[in-house]
Amino acid sequence: MTIEIKTQVITPKRQTFKHIADRLGGDRAASRYDEGTLDLQAEVNFHYRPLWAPQFEQFDKGRTKVVMADWYALKDPRQYYYATYNIARARQQEAVEHNFDMVERRNLLAAIPDAWRDKVRAYLLPLRHYEWGANMNNCSITVFGWGAALTAATCFAMGDRLGIAQLISRIGLALGHNSEEALTEAKDRWLHDPIWQALRHMVEDSLVVEDFFELFVAQNLAMDGIVHALVYDVFAREGDLNGAVAIPILCGFISDWKDETGRWVDAVVKTAAGESAANRQWIKDWYDAWSERAVKAVMPLAAAVLGAEAGPAQVAVVKADLDARVAKLGLRGNGHE
Repeated sequence: MTIEIKTQVITPKRQTFKHIADRLGGDRAASRYDEGTLDLQAEVNFHYRPLWAPQFEQFDKGRTKVVMADWYALKDPRQYYYATYNIARARQQEAVEHNFDMVERRNLLAAIPDAWRDKVRAYLLPLRHYEWGANMNNCSITVFGWGAALTAATCFAMGDRLGIAQLISRIGLALGHNSEEALTEAKDRWLHDPIWQALRHMVEDSLVVEDFFELFVAQNLAMDGIVHALVYDVFAREGDLNGAVAIPILCGFISDWKDETGRWVDAVVKTAAGESAANRQWIKDWYDAWSERAVKAVMPLAAAVLGAEAGPAQVAVVKADLDARVAKLGLRGNGHE
């Protein structure tokens, strides 16, 4: 008895969806990212205008001063859609668990000198509230922004910021021997300590910014560019010199995430700024205003952690580095068109 196995190749009638083929300029295979991102924004058949903002449609490009011929030009260079995003974060969560296990197994937190442990509790733990603000801001961009290329990525960022807040909370529990004491203390610092009030004020003001692209620039470029670089680079290096090597290990995800997310933020800003001189000027104005405010907001914190002279000096270095990064994005030119 012989068994003959035949194969038959079935040629698909089309390689991708028609709206994707129209964008690609022909019927050819598209990436999962393109198929899960392009032209998903609802544009017609809205039932009613928002009662709280009747001047806008439910989804409206007019909610920002930035004007794009194609909002889907703001692609994510990471090519994140639902599956790739969750796969990447799941792997990173495994690394987080490994780091916590190693720190606990080697009892590295106990090796931190008392003076620096107190500083860590003072400068790191209140940032869980900053991250909650960033979560809310990216949520706002997701709700009111235009085009899935932007809003899908800000939705992922929204989840990331909540995860970072939870990670900082977990570090606080570890520093407090699994009690809520350190987190309760951190909340009180955020609400009442003079060192934190300018930063808290900045976060609270950002929560009511109505222009969704200004909010993108304010939170993800200007504020994060100062706060994250200061805490997870400058403070971390100082902690290493003071026997707090466990903290950068536990914050490893945040450091990696900062660099990864920066590529996406830079790509979005560079593309939008390159669209027109008007876009470029608006974005530059927003960056200048919010980055200067962020510098002023972190000055008391930097002085408390690094010293009255070293703190402001390091903030100036962070600002200069951020300015250099922003200059590469083409934020030059004067006047609104």
